[in-house]
Amino acid sequence: MTEALGAHVSTQGGVAAAPARGAAIGATAIQVFTKTPNQWREPALTAARVAAFMAELARCRALGIRWVVSHPGNYIDDRDAGLERNARAYAACLAVVPGDVTVLIEGTAGAGTALGSTFEELRALRDALPAALHARVAFCLDTAHLHAAGYDVADDVDGVWDRCDREIGLGLVRCLHLNDSKAAPGSHLDRHEWIAEGRIGADAFRRIMRDPRLQSVIKIIETPKADDAVRHDRRMLRRLRAYGRGARGIGHSAIMKAG
Repeated sequence: MTEALGAHVSTQGGVAAAPARGAAIGATAIQVFTKTPNQWREPALTAARVAAFMAELARCRALGIRWVVSHPGNYIDDRDAGLERNARAYAACLAVVPGDVTVLIEGTAGAGTALGSTFEELRALRDALPAALHARVAFCLDTAHLHAAGYDVADDVDGVWDRCDREIGLGLVRCLHLNDSKAAPGSHLDRHEWIAEGRIGADAFRRIMRDPRLQSVIKIIETPKADDAVRHDRRMLRRLRAYGRGARGIGHSAIMKAG
Protein backbone atom coordinates (compact mmCIF):
# COMPACT_ATOMS: atom_id res chain seq x y z
CA MET A 1 0.00 0.00 0.00
CA THR A 2 1.31 3.44 -0.97
CA GLU A 3 1.55 5.68 2.06
CA ALA A 4 -0.59 8.84 1.74
CA LEU A 5 1.94 11.63 2.24
CA GLY A 6 1.69 15.15 0.92
CA ALA A 7 1.25 18.83 1.61
CA HIS A 8 -1.21 21.67 1.72
CA VAL A 9 -1.20 23.05 -1.82
CA SER A 10 -2.58 26.20 -3.40
CA THR A 11 -5.86 26.26 -5.32
CA GLN A 12 -4.96 29.42 -7.21
CA GLY A 13 -6.68 29.15 -10.57
CA GLY A 14 -9.33 26.83 -9.15
CA VAL A 15 -9.54 23.62 -7.14
CA ALA A 16 -8.90 21.62 -10.31
CA ALA A 17 -5.34 22.98 -10.39
CA ALA A 18 -4.43 21.46 -7.02
CA PRO A 19 -3.77 17.81 -8.04
CA ALA A 20 -1.10 18.87 -10.55
CA ARG A 21 0.60 20.92 -7.84
CA GLY A 22 0.58 17.83 -5.63
CA ALA A 23 2.12 15.73 -8.40
CA ALA A 24 4.85 18.35 -8.88
CA ILE A 25 6.09 17.85 -5.33
CA GLY A 26 5.73 14.07 -5.35
CA ALA A 27 2.68 13.99 -3.07
CA THR A 28 0.34 11.02 -2.77
CA ALA A 29 -2.23 13.10 -0.86
CA ILE A 30 -3.05 16.79 -0.86
CA GLN A 31 -4.83 19.22 1.41
CA VAL A 32 -6.61 22.27 0.02
CA PHE A 33 -8.95 25.10 0.89
CA THR A 34 -11.98 24.78 -1.39
CA LYS A 35 -12.36 28.57 -1.03
CA THR A 36 -10.71 31.43 0.81
CA PRO A 37 -10.37 30.64 4.53
CA ASN A 38 -10.88 34.25 5.66
CA GLN A 39 -14.41 33.58 6.82
CA TRP A 40 -13.14 31.13 9.47
CA ARG A 41 -11.16 33.70 11.45
CA GLU A 42 -13.89 34.96 13.76
CA PRO A 43 -13.41 33.61 17.31
CA ALA A 44 -17.07 33.12 18.18
CA LEU A 45 -19.27 30.36 16.77
CA THR A 46 -21.81 32.41 14.83
CA ALA A 47 -24.77 31.41 12.68
CA ALA A 48 -22.83 32.68 9.65
CA ARG A 49 -19.89 30.42 10.49
CA VAL A 50 -22.17 27.40 10.87
CA ALA A 51 -23.77 28.14 7.49
CA ALA A 52 -20.33 28.55 5.91
CA PHE A 53 -19.21 25.19 7.28
CA MET A 54 -22.37 23.55 5.84
CA ALA A 55 -21.38 25.00 2.46
CA GLU A 56 -17.84 23.61 2.91
CA LEU A 57 -19.21 20.11 3.49
CA ALA A 58 -21.48 20.42 0.45
CA ARG A 59 -18.56 21.52 -1.76
CA CYS A 60 -16.49 18.57 -0.59
CA ARG A 61 -19.28 16.12 -1.33
CA ALA A 62 -19.62 17.62 -4.84
CA LEU A 63 -15.84 17.44 -5.41
CA GLY A 64 -15.54 13.87 -4.13
CA ILE A 65 -13.36 14.96 -1.19
CA ARG A 66 -13.89 12.55 1.66
CA TRP A 67 -12.29 14.35 4.60
CA VAL A 68 -12.85 17.87 5.95
CA VAL A 69 -10.39 19.01 8.61
CA SER A 70 -11.94 21.53 10.98
CA HIS A 71 -10.58 23.37 13.99
CA PRO A 72 -13.12 23.36 16.82
CA GLY A 73 -14.28 26.78 17.94
CA ASN A 74 -13.64 28.72 21.12
CA TYR A 75 -15.57 28.83 24.35
CA ILE A 76 -16.76 32.14 25.76
CA ASP A 77 -17.11 31.86 29.55
CA ASP A 78 -17.60 28.17 30.22
CA ARG A 79 -15.55 25.41 28.56
CA ASP A 80 -18.20 22.69 28.93
CA ALA A 81 -20.85 24.94 27.42
CA GLY A 82 -18.48 25.71 24.56
CA LEU A 83 -17.97 22.00 23.86
CA GLU A 84 -21.70 21.44 23.84
CA ARG A 85 -22.30 24.40 21.51
CA ASN A 86 -19.63 23.16 19.08
CA ALA A 87 -21.02 19.63 19.13
CA ARG A 88 -24.52 20.94 18.30
CA ALA A 89 -23.13 22.90 15.36
CA TYR A 90 -21.21 19.92 13.98
CA ALA A 91 -24.32 17.76 14.32
CA ALA A 92 -26.49 20.30 12.50
CA CYS A 93 -24.04 20.60 9.62
CA LEU A 94 -23.63 16.84 9.19
CA ALA A 95 -27.40 16.36 9.25
CA VAL A 96 -27.88 18.91 6.46
CA VAL A 97 -25.15 17.37 4.28
CA PRO A 98 -25.69 13.59 4.25
CA GLY A 99 -23.32 11.08 2.70
CA ASP A 100 -19.85 9.89 3.61
CA VAL A 101 -18.04 13.23 3.97
CA THR A 102 -16.29 12.92 7.33
CA VAL A 103 -15.26 15.76 9.64
CA LEU A 104 -11.79 15.40 11.15
CA ILE A 105 -11.68 17.60 14.25
CA GLU A 106 -8.16 18.96 14.56
CA GLY A 107 -6.40 19.21 17.90
CA THR A 108 -5.32 22.78 18.65
CA ALA A 109 -2.34 24.41 20.35
CA GLY A 110 -4.64 25.63 23.12
CA ALA A 111 -4.13 29.37 22.81
CA GLY A 112 -6.62 31.57 24.64
CA THR A 113 -10.07 30.02 24.75
CA ALA A 114 -9.51 27.55 21.91
CA LEU A 115 -11.12 24.17 22.42
CA GLY A 116 -9.59 20.82 21.51
CA SER A 117 -6.01 21.04 22.81
CA THR A 118 -6.22 17.80 24.82
CA PHE A 119 -7.16 14.26 23.88
CA GLU A 120 -9.78 14.31 26.62
CA GLU A 121 -11.43 17.40 25.17
CA LEU A 122 -11.41 16.01 21.63
CA ARG A 123 -13.06 12.82 22.90
CA ALA A 124 -15.66 14.84 24.82
CA LEU A 125 -16.50 16.84 21.70
CA ARG A 126 -17.11 13.71 19.61
CA ASP A 127 -18.98 11.98 22.45
CA ALA A 128 -21.36 14.94 22.68
CA LEU A 129 -22.58 14.33 19.12
CA PRO A 130 -25.53 12.00 18.47
CA ALA A 131 -24.34 8.38 18.30
CA ALA A 132 -25.70 8.08 14.76
CA LEU A 133 -23.13 10.66 13.59
CA HIS A 134 -20.06 9.18 15.28
CA ALA A 135 -19.08 7.27 12.13
CA ARG A 136 -18.69 10.61 10.33
CA VAL A 137 -16.47 12.26 12.95
CA ALA A 138 -12.81 11.41 13.58
CA PHE A 139 -9.61 13.37 14.32
CA CYS A 140 -6.61 15.12 12.82
CA LEU A 141 -3.58 15.71 15.03
CA ASP A 142 -0.76 18.17 14.38
CA THR A 143 2.71 17.50 15.85
CA ALA A 144 3.36 21.24 16.31
CA HIS A 145 0.01 21.68 18.08
CA LEU A 146 0.62 18.69 20.35
CA HIS A 147 4.06 20.08 21.23
CA ALA A 148 2.60 23.53 21.95
CA ALA A 149 -0.20 22.00 24.03
CA GLY A 150 2.35 20.32 26.31
CA TYR A 151 2.62 16.78 24.96
CA ASP A 152 6.23 15.53 24.87
CA VAL A 153 6.46 14.97 21.12
CA ALA A 154 10.21 15.69 21.02
CA ASP A 155 11.38 13.12 23.58
CA ASP A 156 8.51 10.65 23.98
CA VAL A 157 6.40 10.59 20.83
CA ASP A 158 5.64 6.88 21.32
CA GLY A 159 4.25 7.71 24.75
CA VAL A 160 2.10 10.45 23.19
CA TRP A 161 0.55 7.91 20.81
CA ASP A 162 0.03 5.45 23.67
CA ARG A 163 -1.84 8.12 25.60
CA CYS A 164 -3.81 9.07 22.48
CA ASP A 165 -4.78 5.42 22.03
CA ARG A 166 -6.05 5.22 25.61
CA GLU A 167 -8.01 8.46 25.42
CA ILE A 168 -9.51 8.53 21.91
CA GLY A 169 -8.21 5.46 20.07
CA LEU A 170 -5.55 5.66 17.36
CA GLY A 171 -8.06 4.17 14.94
CA LEU A 172 -9.92 7.49 15.03
CA VAL A 173 -6.81 9.47 14.00
CA ARG A 174 -7.25 9.64 10.23
CA CYS A 175 -4.82 12.45 9.44
CA LEU A 176 -1.56 13.77 10.87
CA HIS A 177 -0.17 17.22 10.17
CA LEU A 178 3.59 16.79 10.35
CA ASN A 179 5.19 20.09 11.32
CA ASP A 180 8.18 20.95 13.45
CA SER A 181 7.79 23.93 15.79
CA LYS A 182 9.59 27.18 16.46
CA ALA A 183 7.79 27.49 19.80
CA ALA A 184 8.72 26.19 23.24
CA PRO A 185 6.95 23.05 24.49
CA GLY A 186 3.73 23.88 26.33
CA SER A 187 3.79 27.48 25.07
CA HIS A 188 0.39 27.22 23.31
CA LEU A 189 1.99 29.02 20.35
CA ASP A 190 1.31 27.63 16.87
CA ARG A 191 4.59 28.35 15.03
CA HIS A 192 5.42 25.84 12.29
CA GLU A 193 9.00 25.05 11.25
CA TRP A 194 10.64 22.79 8.69
CA ILE A 195 10.88 19.13 9.67
CA ALA A 196 13.88 18.45 11.96
CA GLU A 197 14.82 22.14 12.06
CA GLY A 198 12.77 23.18 15.08
CA ARG A 199 12.18 22.39 18.74
CA ILE A 200 10.74 18.91 18.06
CA GLY A 201 13.69 17.57 16.09
CA ALA A 202 14.34 14.68 13.71
CA ASP A 203 13.89 11.66 15.97
CA ALA A 204 10.18 12.17 16.58
CA PHE A 205 9.45 12.34 12.84
CA ARG A 206 11.65 9.34 12.18
CA ARG A 207 9.66 7.35 14.72
CA ILE A 208 6.34 8.55 13.30
CA MET A 209 7.31 7.53 9.76
CA ARG A 210 8.38 4.08 10.98
CA ASP A 211 5.47 3.43 13.35
CA PRO A 212 3.30 0.62 11.91
CA ARG A 213 0.28 1.93 13.83
CA LEU A 214 0.42 5.10 11.76
CA GLN A 215 1.20 3.64 8.35
CA SER A 216 -2.34 4.01 7.00
CA VAL A 217 -2.86 7.52 8.46
CA ILE A 218 -2.82 10.35 5.90
CA LYS A 219 0.19 12.59 6.56
CA ILE A 220 0.26 16.21 5.45
CA ILE A 221 2.98 18.83 5.88
CA GLU A 222 2.13 22.48 6.54
CA THR A 223 5.73 23.59 6.83
CA PRO A 224 6.93 27.04 5.66
CA LYS A 225 6.86 27.67 1.91
CA ALA A 226 9.36 30.55 2.09
CA ASP A 227 10.30 31.86 -1.37
CA ASP A 228 9.83 28.56 -3.24
CA ALA A 229 6.90 26.37 -2.20
CA VAL A 230 7.68 23.56 -4.65
CA ARG A 231 11.34 23.24 -3.62
CA HIS A 232 10.66 23.33 0.11
CA ASP A 233 7.70 20.96 -0.02
CA ARG A 234 9.72 18.52 -2.13
CA ARG A 235 12.63 18.52 0.26
CA MET A 236 10.39 18.05 3.31
CA LEU A 237 8.59 15.10 1.69
CA ARG A 238 11.93 13.57 0.63
CA ARG A 239 13.18 13.96 4.18
CA LEU A 240 10.13 12.24 5.66
CA ARG A 241 10.31 9.38 3.14
CA ALA A 242 13.98 8.90 3.99
CA TYR A 243 13.02 8.64 7.67
CA GLY A 244 10.46 5.98 6.79
CA ARG A 245 12.90 3.66 5.02
CA GLY A 246 13.96 1.88 8.20
CA ALA A 247 12.25 -1.22 9.56
CA ARG A 248 8.69 -0.81 10.79
CA GLY A 249 8.12 -2.61 14.09
CA ILE A 250 5.12 -4.86 13.55
CA GLY A 251 2.53 -4.93 11.93
CA HIS A 252 -6.32 7.76 0.11
CA SER A 253 -7.47 10.07 -1.29
CA ALA A 254 -7.02 13.83 -1.12
CA ILE A 255 -7.95 15.70 2.01
CA MET A 256 -9.09 19.28 2.39
CA LYS A 257 -8.95 21.69 5.29
CA ALA A 258 -11.61 24.01 6.57
CA GLY A 259 -10.63 26.26 9.42
